Amino acid sequence: MRPDQKHYVYVMTNKYKNVIYVGVTNNLKRRVIEHEKGTHNGFSRKYNCQYLLYYEAFKSINRAIKREKEIKGWRRLKKDALIKSINPHLSFLNDRVKSQ
Repeated sequence: MRPDQKHYVYVMTNKYKNVIYVGVTNNLKRRVIEHEKGTHNGFSRKYNCQYLLYYEAFKSINRAIKREKEIKGWRRLKKDALIKSINPHLSFLNDRVKSQ
């Protein structure tokens, strides 16, 4: 792994913010674009989870995967509290990430 390599746990939602998807990636910008385009089949495409609400960066893929599983195991209220701890207005973060 390159010293600057990062891995991300991220949370996507739909335009109504009533569904969330938790995932992991090594390229957040690319993954956000993929969600916007709906290029992957599955839950996030079925429910139009195209909007980024939250992300965390990790140096270790193993730690990122562990965190993803931890968050996926939480109830919705706890996930919402995590998201609001850094994004209190539930703003869509797509443009911020894509401009990096």
